[in-house]
Amino acid sequence: MSAPQEDLDPQAAPSAETPSAGRNPADESAGQPEAAQPGEDLAALLDEAQKQVADYHDQLLRAHAEVENVRRRAQEDVAKARKFGTESFAESLIPVRDSLEAALAQENQTVEDWRQGVEATLRQLNNAFERNQMREIAPAPGDVFDPHRHQAISNVPSEHPQGAVAQTLQKGYLIADRVLRPALVMVSSGPA
Repeated sequence: MSAPQEDLDPQAAPSAETPSAGRNPADESAGQPEAAQPGEDLAALLDEAQKQVADYHDQLLRAHAEVENVRRRAQEDVAKARKFGTESFAESLIPVRDSLEAALAQENQTVEDWRQGVEATLRQLNNAFERNQMREIAPAPGDVFDPHRHQAISNVPSEHPQGAVAQTLQKGYLIADRVLRPALVMVSSGPA
């Protein structure tokens, strides 16, 4: 006669009635709730990961918005600096203009009065330059030629050593440490 189907199928799981070798039936029954638990753990982990992704995405959007705000504010500050950067300097020059207009409005002035008025106006202009960190570049004959602050027009023979300033033709100017206009100079080519 033939054996029951359950006994012939080698792939079939062992029945609960006959314990397998090395297995404890108590372990198998305790393992069944664990089989349901990994699915629940995966769902909880997925939910946690999705919450973290949403949180990171929110942080990214906030950081991006902050960067855009900083960039926009910086552009506005640069535009304001360009527009109003000369305001202090312009305010310093207004009294100079007032003095020049007052001098032109005066009639029947002597040469001495004109001279005193021009000297007073020049002092006002020098004060305005000092307040705004504007300084002269006026090399004396014999000073070393500095290509960063001087512009050579020509080389001329002189009693000064070669490469020294022989003559200053026009003063230059600095604002803070930046050259606004280099001094125009003639450079010595040495004794003739």
